[in-house]
Amino acid sequence: QRNSAEWIMNRGHIPIAEYEKFADQFNPREFDAEKFVGLAKKAGMKYMVITAKHHDGFSMFDSECSPYNIVDATPFGRDVLKELAAACRQQGIKFGFYYSQAQDWHHPGGIGNNWDKSIVRVSTDEYIREKVIPEVRQLLTEYGPIAIFWWDTPRKMSKEMVDSLYQMTTSLQTGIITNDRMGEDYPGDHKTFERRIPRKAPDAPYWEVCMPISGSWGFKKADTDFKSTRTLIRNLADIASKGGNYLLNVSPTGSGTLLPQAVERLEQIGQWMQTNGESIYGTTASPIGKPDWGRCTAKAISDGTMLYLHIFDWPTDGNL
Repeated sequence: QRNSAEWIMNRGHIPIAEYEKFADQFNPREFDAEKFVGLAKKAGMKYMVITAKHHDGFSMFDSECSPYNIVDATPFGRDVLKELAAACRQQGIKFGFYYSQAQDWHHPGGIGNNWDKSIVRVSTDEYIREKVIPEVRQLLTEYGPIAIFWWDTPRKMSKEMVDSLYQMTTSLQTGIITNDRMGEDYPGDHKTFERRIPRKAPDAPYWEVCMPISGSWGFKKADTDFKSTRTLIRNLADIASKGGNYLLNVSPTGSGTLLPQAVERLEQIGQWMQTNGESIYGTTASPIGKPDWGRCTAKAISDGTMLYLHIFDWPTDGNL
């Protein structure tokens, strides 16, 4: 199925009991946090966001409230988030977490699993109190300074629970940055654009484009649709020229490493940034946008030897 790697449980309607068995096979023995962060730094990246828990409910850290995690449920038995946090501190990279707060296809109170009839349902509030709040508190207190908390897919959570999450997050890490996907009427600190670059600079003062380096967010063997280095650099320049940040997603394999195509592109971006980084870092949106050619009037002029294109009635309302 297209772009379904991290959604395979949902789209395949895989029962929880069957999906849980894959944890027994998860053993990314080649994972090296220092090399991983080093490659990000070499590519010119200034911050990293790692998935702490996605919609399938599996925790990629040593969760104190759920045994369905990378330490307790797999032969790997290591907390990769702790290793990444330490490597980021050592190498000067800001560190943050992605967390699916509403959707959880494993917990009986999580939102999203409407296919597994074996679930004995509990309320969403109970799920938030029992799993989300304890896990978020753990992530914000046991992993050092956290620069970013990246919420995802807000669904029907009660305002009381969203308020509790927001207050806890901002009080435990006072300088933390959050995105706009925590819940309705919670704009966060920046606006999120997924897979697309806005045609013109958004009205939001702070914004970010999140986009996978290939076709899928999670690793998928059949996904060979890697964007070229040229495209990735053009994306970066386009986003920076409009005042935004570029959150480029990579998807490690089951062994804990990146595919050669991803490594090659990150290294090439890094080489470009060594020469051209000054045009990206610390810049603000350009006051000159792309022209809306459909709103311009032009006529051809010839002096007998040369043909000129004269453009007049140029839009002056800022919507270039």
